[in-house]
Amino acid sequence: MTTTSEPVTTGIAPEAVAPTPEATSPASGTRVDVPALRQMLLGRWPEARSEARRMVAEHPELWKKEGITKEEHREITLAQMKQMVPYGHVLRAFPERLGGRGEAGANLVGFEELVVADPSLQIKSGVQWGLFASAILHLGTEEQQDRLLPGAMDLSVPGAFAMTETGHGSDVASIGTTATYDPETEEFLLNTPFRGAWKQYLGNAAAHGVAATVFAQLITNGVDHGVHCFYVPIRDPQTMEFLPGVGGEDDDQKGGLNGIDNGKLHFTNVRVARRDLLARYGQVAADGTYTSSIDSPGRRFFTMLGALVQGRVSLDGAAITAAKLGLAIATKYADQRRQFSPSAGADELTLLDYATHRRRLFPRIAEAYAMHFAHDELLDLFDAVFSGREDTTAMREDLETTAAALKATSTWYSLDTLQECREACGGAGFLSENRFTSLRADLDIYATFEGDNHVLLQLAAKRLVGDYGKKMARAAKSPAGMAGIVAGQAKDALLHKVPLKRLGQSMADGGGARSADRLLDADLQRALIAGRYEGMVAEVAMGMRPALKADSVRAQEIFDDHQVRLLASAEAWAELVRWDAFTKAIGKVSDAGTRKVLTLLRDIYGLTIIERHLDWHLANGRLSAGRAKAVTSTIDRLLKELRPHVLDVIDAWGFTQEHLRAPIANGSEKVRQDEARAYYRELRASGTAPISEKELRKQEASTPR
Repeated sequence: MTTTSEPVTTGIAPEAVAPTPEATSPASGTRVDVPALRQMLLGRWPEARSEARRMVAEHPELWKKEGITKEEHREITLAQMKQMVPYGHVLRAFPERLGGRGEAGANLVGFEELVVADPSLQIKSGVQWGLFASAILHLGTEEQQDRLLPGAMDLSVPGAFAMTETGHGSDVASIGTTATYDPETEEFLLNTPFRGAWKQYLGNAAAHGVAATVFAQLITNGVDHGVHCFYVPIRDPQTMEFLPGVGGEDDDQKGGLNGIDNGKLHFTNVRVARRDLLARYGQVAADGTYTSSIDSPGRRFFTMLGALVQGRVSLDGAAITAAKLGLAIATKYADQRRQFSPSAGADELTLLDYATHRRRLFPRIAEAYAMHFAHDELLDLFDAVFSGREDTTAMREDLETTAAALKATSTWYSLDTLQECREACGGAGFLSENRFTSLRADLDIYATFEGDNHVLLQLAAKRLVGDYGKKMARAAKSPAGMAGIVAGQAKDALLHKVPLKRLGQSMADGGGARSADRLLDADLQRALIAGRYEGMVAEVAMGMRPALKADSVRAQEIFDDHQVRLLASAEAWAELVRWDAFTKAIGKVSDAGTRKVLTLLRDIYGLTIIERHLDWHLANGRLSAGRAKAVTSTIDRLLKELRPHVLDVIDAWGFTQEHLRAPIANGSEKVRQDEARAYYRELRASGTAPISEKELRKQEASTPR
């Protein structure tokens, strides 16, 4: 196989490529206030984010080391975690009485930044403090917190989070592990009764863990009370041998994140003391009597799992950060890398002077900004719930729905973006030193842990469709309300026969500049993005309505018929959430130049989303064919307008060379290109440059004979 370090961006012969080089500095009158924008992007907890970034930048020993064995990587990662404990920022979420700060949102902000150092470090930290310790914090009583949290916090007790089973991943309610209470000894007997019930993919299970928070079906007095969590010692901390009844296997080499010792655990009549049932939401008395403050088993289950939603919130943020790293590296390289000269003797063009390259990178930069602002709002929502300020059922449902939809779509976006960045840098992007392949391999698992993305979209969509159904039911209780719904649906159906009449688009759409300018109207963009989401939810809700009165078999068939569109409606909602968050953020910017460039980015994001779903807008009469064509041409024009500002919006993310750590982004490419250009200029000036055969033949052909 032959590889090349030359990025292929055009697919056509050099002679056919002659675009006009774009300006590489901002046009007069429009400037981004990079320091102010950088400060804005630090969000609500700027010190926490800045502190984490400083730690990563100033401590090279935390950076991922390529080309080492998984065994070496595992031990390095554990040592790195021990090194971080004294800093205290990894303990922000825990109670002040135990040495924490009680800062839920600030804790996640710092945690997300660890992906810049090494995704293995971030995720292993998440296993220890975000899952194992957080299960004790959120599912345990105060007495259990005081007894069990200190070892989890200071890492003297490395722990596993044993929820997922070989046979049941996202379907936690159906796990097979049981914990049967024995009143004579006041202990639970923990068992994995068959191979499919083995706990699987657990960080810290293969080598380092000495305890685990184990999820099992709680059975007492012959009654199964559903899934609960137990604190279970699994290894002798001195010998690191499994304790009696506990067994396990190493998951061995993985596609990425090999700094984490993932493995399997199984249990055979392992005795767990009654006091080690994490009992915040369910308690068992000495005689086996079960009590809970939550009567409904279903609501109790979702309350317990909802307490652990922070994993999805943090993955959303970490995925966005990883994509930004890739985009920063690829864009800085493309601003300096030159290829193909438009004419003999002219300088070669930078990659960003090609429309194709701008198309590959710039819309993803705009989407990263949209995702960033939506994630900031998700962090605010998370902090409001977990700080206790607004810990209501409705707020928790909003948090779970938003986290599910954003995590699913951002992790997919990150994987696609890192791959596009890799390809955009040609062979240089395939070198490990430039980080794309390593980051993508590590981020791959983000799409399926803390919930498979498709399952998470289904979770979010069910809530959205359910809310629509409740709205319909409330309206149907009054004749006026029902009449309004019917009239609205009829009006909508009628107007869609005349494309976008309700959005002010005439049948004789002029196209060209008029049509393009209309597309930059914020109300129009939102109407199109929101209209698609609302239309999809309404269609799915109405289509699934017969399932409410059908038997279980028929109900499942109806659900299956609509499942694909159901998930797509959740993706459409996530796009709308991000557009709204972006627009709100722009409203907070006072500097005119920065606001103009952010609006440009928002328009690129909005129109890219519309372009992505042009088939739906055309099929449903939301856009005319003329305006649909204008969407694409308008995006291309906006990408040209962004070209002079793109390094500013990248620099506003605040990454230094210590964060990027990619040779192609450190300025050395410019040095190489300048050296080559100087060489050819001097050669031409010396008069000793050889003439090309092609030029010689032209001269001979023009010489009279």
